[in-house]
Amino acid sequence: MKYLNFVSIAVIVLLLACKNSEKKETIETKKEPLKELNFTAEAAPEWTALMERTSGWFAADGIFTIPLNGKEEQQVKDKKTLFIFSDTYIGEVENGVPKPGNVMVNNTTAWMHGNEPDKAKIDFEFNTDENGKPKSYFIPNNVLAKENEYYWLGDGFINHEKENALYIFAYHVHKTGSNVFDFEQTNISLLKVKNPTKEGIKTQIQIPTELGFVHEDTQKRAYFGCGVFVNTKEANAPNPDGYVYIYGVIEGDKSLVAARTLPKNIENFDSYTFWNGSDWVKDKQQIVSLADGVSNELSVTPTGDGRYLLTFQVLGISDKVGIQVGESPIGPFGKVHQVYTTPEYAEKNLLPYNAKAHYHLSKPGELLISYNTITLNFWEDIQKDATIYHPRFIKVKYE
Repeated sequence: MKYLNFVSIAVIVLLLACKNSEKKETIETKKEPLKELNFTAEAAPEWTALMERTSGWFAADGIFTIPLNGKEEQQVKDKKTLFIFSDTYIGEVENGVPKPGNVMVNNTTAWMHGNEPDKAKIDFEFNTDENGKPKSYFIPNNVLAKENEYYWLGDGFINHEKENALYIFAYHVHKTGSNVFDFEQTNISLLKVKNPTKEGIKTQIQIPTELGFVHEDTQKRAYFGCGVFVNTKEANAPNPDGYVYIYGVIEGDKSLVAARTLPKNIENFDSYTFWNGSDWVKDKQQIVSLADGVSNELSVTPTGDGRYLLTFQVLGISDKVGIQVGESPIGPFGKVHQVYTTPEYAEKNLLPYNAKAHYHLSKPGELLISYNTITLNFWEDIQKDATIYHPRFIKVKYE
């Protein structure tokens, strides 16, 4: 009898559980889908003005911003930010024209305190040699390095699992001709800076990777490091899964691809997995496109409601800044919202490229976005007009 009572109670509990499960499923089924985001954009001249300088650092591209505490928090008053730039001009400028003697190095930095565009709270820095002459902070010096190569910097982050070291993905680049677009990107190195300070960044470890390769299906070169999203609790991600997402681009169609690993395994490239359209796999050759027509530098940022914004320059080089809305850090991403038309293309015949968002410098419900500009006759034009080659900023609000 006791056994029958026990069985009866068990059956009742099971039936109640099933009923509650059905109830829960009904509630979840009735959950309304999120409304489509509407975007509005405007220029952010107060941020652009930060980049308008006449002494020392006066022009650059390749801008990424990294919160030095490794947390993607918005509106934090005392936030410290590292800006990293790629090709940079250093010298003196008078009436918008660089004076003779200006030089170009391949990477520089800026260090900012706070989250407001205050010229008194940002210091632009460049490395120097023993004679005080400008030189790059990062110069290829590992087994991948070839003669006359230089680094073009990708995205980076502060790794809480590695004693708060700074990691930056860097492309090996060499010139193939005299024109502005005569260059080739080959391999990728991972730069590690144990002490990410103004002095400490001069010392780094250069870790070779196999993240620059020819994709067998397309026969086009793929590069990883064009964007990083740290989806961890420590980085303040809204829906953390513990992974660092490293985005790449396949040349040709400018296809976005993705890899990921745990922060503690960032130097262990055997731990990386690659998205093949349905699963994370070990074979990098199985990568598939998440979106086409993106730029070689871009960003993926959370909205806070479970969606993610992919920000880029449409088609790589154009007068359009684009945003696609995704359901996860790897999408699926929806239609391209052409949120802004850059005026420099029509007004000054400049070529805009590499738009990306700076989440921790943005306000809630808004993205601060930068883009770069250049010309086809750049080597001559920069000596006539210093203003053609520095980051521009816009603000995009979404509701």
